[in-house]
Amino acid sequence: MPKPQSEQLSSVNRYQNAALNYYLQLTGSPYLHYGYWEPLPTSVAERSLFKLQIAQEAYSKKLLNFIPPETKTVLDVGCGIGGNAVFLLKQGLKVDGLAPDSFQKKKFLEATEGKAIFHDMKFEDFTATQAYDLVLLSESSQYMACGDIAQGAAKILKPGSYLLLADMLRSDGNYREGIFSNCHVVEDLNKSLSQSGFTLIKQEDISQQVAPTLDLAIEHFRQFGLSTGEYIGTLIKIAVPPLYALLNWAYKRWLQKAIAEGLEARNIFDKHLCYEIQLWQLSEGNQ
Repeated sequence: MPKPQSEQLSSVNRYQNAALNYYLQLTGSPYLHYGYWEPLPTSVAERSLFKLQIAQEAYSKKLLNFIPPETKTVLDVGCGIGGNAVFLLKQGLKVDGLAPDSFQKKKFLEATEGKAIFHDMKFEDFTATQAYDLVLLSESSQYMACGDIAQGAAKILKPGSYLLLADMLRSDGNYREGIFSNCHVVEDLNKSLSQSGFTLIKQEDISQQVAPTLDLAIEHFRQFGLSTGEYIGTLIKIAVPPLYALLNWAYKRWLQKAIAEGLEARNIFDKHLCYEIQLWQLSEGNQ
């Protein structure tokens, strides 16, 4: 019997999926991306869940500015629950979503109200019945190999059409272990796309505009997550000391390091990563 999809993911991806589910429940937002904060918040008070939703809509508008005006059809790869797709549909674009996730499929179809098709599969397994004008990868490139992204996009795009990629990337190739280690190294990704016939025509680093979301997540986890966990732990220690001892052992063995690293996410990001939006065009000679 095939293993469930969750068991096929790397431990890093599974941790990130758990974080995304937590984030979705916390924010109640229709978006799963980091957002684009402009102007940048100058205090903790200016970072709020309400402001996050404004930043997330601003992010979708930012992506739209990168989409060439002749674009009519879009394949949203790793489409999440449909936030970007809904926004693009409202701009008159025809959008298909793709992700190997039945939960996201349900949310996506509800959000798009039957106006978009959802392909429940991996990008690597996708066979298109049409050639698209643009493939969008918004915070989904880290779930695929560089070669699969480049070759898959080249296979389903019309010559002269586009790949729009927006994601966290490793600017430091020596950073190989940790919560963001599945993000692609900038040079490796660019090399794969170039070798598959793509030319980079527009690029922007929006690291500073994305980073406040990391700060907001850490602040909320410190304020609510850690204090709630400590409270529950105290209750268990009082009521069932043997169970507390077992849970405390498990926490130190499996969770303590991951939580400590999560609390350092902003510092890790600033030191080893960047967030870029890249627009690539497929060569006219590519068939």
